[in-house]
Amino acid sequence: MATNVLPRPVQRLIDEFARLPGIGPKSAARLTFYLLRAADDQAFDLSDALRELKERTRFCSVCFNITEEDPCLVCEDLGRDRTLLCVVEEPLDVVAIERSRAYHGLYHVLHGAISPVEGVGPEDLRIAELVERVQKGNFKEIILATNPTLEGESTALYLQRRLAGLNIRLTRLARGLPVGGDLEYTDEITLGRALEGRQEFKE
Repeated sequence: MATNVLPRPVQRLIDEFARLPGIGPKSAARLTFYLLRAADDQAFDLSDALRELKERTRFCSVCFNITEEDPCLVCEDLGRDRTLLCVVEEPLDVVAIERSRAYHGLYHVLHGAISPVEGVGPEDLRIAELVERVQKGNFKEIILATNPTLEGESTALYLQRRLAGLNIRLTRLARGLPVGGDLEYTDEITLGRALEGRQEFKE
């Protein structure tokens, strides 16, 4: 029976890093030993940043983007087009679209996409809040900016059915985006053109 020669605090940090998406056991061990060798202030800065992340950030009660203040800066900005609503899967998609500087409306963050394989249904996303917001709002156009993946397309179709009959223009980002890709990895020029060339959403 093999004996674990690592001290318990070291093994615990490796285990915690390994729980993060995209980080396997080897990467987790490399990060842990890097921090072990690093100056104390670097490790403590990381610890403080993690604590601040959890203590000071929250979801906006209007759009569900991450924020320090509620409502968030975008929802509070009276200079934005309040008749235009862009629906995205994740907060990182908001960052990507803002970087394009081609959009000046409001957002709604779903926090995921419908994926029966992973056990994610409509009730697990911020879809009910979206429908209620649209019904109460004064929107003229809803941009369904879910990712061009199977899950993103399924989510967009579901949203189209839920929002049908509200007499609001539904559009989808233009097809300049790579199929199977994520918005957060798309360059700002391509994303800007996709926004400008958005089309009526049809089944």
